[in-house]
Amino acid sequence: MNEALPHPQLLLYLDALRDRALAADSLNTLAFSIANDPYSLLNYRQALVFAEHGKRFELLCISGLAKPTEDSPYLVWLQRAVRWLASQLEGREPQWLARDAAEPPPDIADGWSEWWPAGLWCVPIHEPNGKRLGLLLTLLDERPAETLAPTLRGVVQTWGYCWNALVRQRRPLRWRPTRRQSAGALAAAAILLLIPVRQTVLAPAEIVSSDARIISSPIDGVVERMAVRPNQAVKAGTLLFSLDETSLRSRVEVLSRQVAVADAELMAASQRAFDNPQSKNELTVLNGTAEQRRAELAAVTAQLKRTQVFAPEAGVAVFGDPNDWIGKPVVTGERILQLADPNKPAILIQLAVADAIALEPGAEVTLYLTAYPLAPLHGRILETSYQAKASEDGIVAYRLLASVDGDGQRDQARLGLHGTAKLYGKRVTLAYFLLRRPLATFRAWSGL
Repeated sequence: MNEALPHPQLLLYLDALRDRALAADSLNTLAFSIANDPYSLLNYRQALVFAEHGKRFELLCISGLAKPTEDSPYLVWLQRAVRWLASQLEGREPQWLARDAAEPPPDIADGWSEWWPAGLWCVPIHEPNGKRLGLLLTLLDERPAETLAPTLRGVVQTWGYCWNALVRQRRPLRWRPTRRQSAGALAAAAILLLIPVRQTVLAPAEIVSSDARIISSPIDGVVERMAVRPNQAVKAGTLLFSLDETSLRSRVEVLSRQVAVADAELMAASQRAFDNPQSKNELTVLNGTAEQRRAELAAVTAQLKRTQVFAPEAGVAVFGDPNDWIGKPVVTGERILQLADPNKPAILIQLAVADAIALEPGAEVTLYLTAYPLAPLHGRILETSYQAKASEDGIVAYRLLASVDGDGQRDQARLGLHGTAKLYGKRVTLAYFLLRRPLATFRAWSGL
């Protein structure tokens, strides 16, 4: 009975094989152990380890050699041979395949005669649930002992356990749909693409007044000071800004002296006309000169009165930094500021040409202010521009003006606030909604 028990050295050797397999930290390390460590027990010419990926087999290791990276004739033939060998194996137990008894195809038989010995001992490696993970092919000159397969059964199971653990760690399991599921998903996606949705677009916007009056420079001059601050509420008659009066006062003083001189010459000519008939002819010319000087003085005096600009009505002064205007030369009619009515807010939208959609007056608008992102404002488009112009940011855009509906929302719509407006167009299919921009870009690029 003691003769049937394995030799103690054999047990130690099998334990060493298991320990090396459990110590492997990668699949390549495990394959190297499988191909090289059993040599003392099998005494094979060569051992090959393959990983099975469906119908494809990957060569992981060749005993005594590094993994070849070039497609040599032997490796090309080896891929065909291992697929044929895998089809000959049945079950989980190792099998002996002799060249004479196996009857391989002619192309496999020719390569076998050239590169392999008389027989192969094929050891399939399975995971615990029964799926085959790979193959160990040992090239032997003669069939191994019948007791070898039961002896190595525990080691082969350890290889399968470690192989399965390393594969799961390196590449986690992924769910793969069946053809039926894929077809169903495509059909559902096609149906979803036909669902009608509301066409929308986003654009920058700000709160302006629908009733704003432009205050421009009444004469040519230089801005001396701004009497109001930006966004300051003013009443009718409040001084807004004033122009420099230095040159106009100098002209008034010069013209006043010229008027005095002309009046003196006219009076002297009138006195001489009593005694000298020729002086009567000069009266007409001198009288015209005096009237001209008075008209010039009146015009300059009127301009001097217009150097101070007052608010024609109540509102909010809308302009930029006052320091940008002080000392700046202006011409007649140049815009200085706006006088806006804060009780009539509106939404000014700059819709970029690339984002433009078909919009008509009355289309819905939702404004999300940066200051109040959780309290959107709602309105409708009042007017749209048919010509796109470059904005202050250098973006060519259409100008749209929308209303602010609701009295409660108007209290929140403070002039000058910025945000993002969402514009609602017509209903289109989901496919058109998603592909509108890519199609427009493709047509612009291709010219189709």
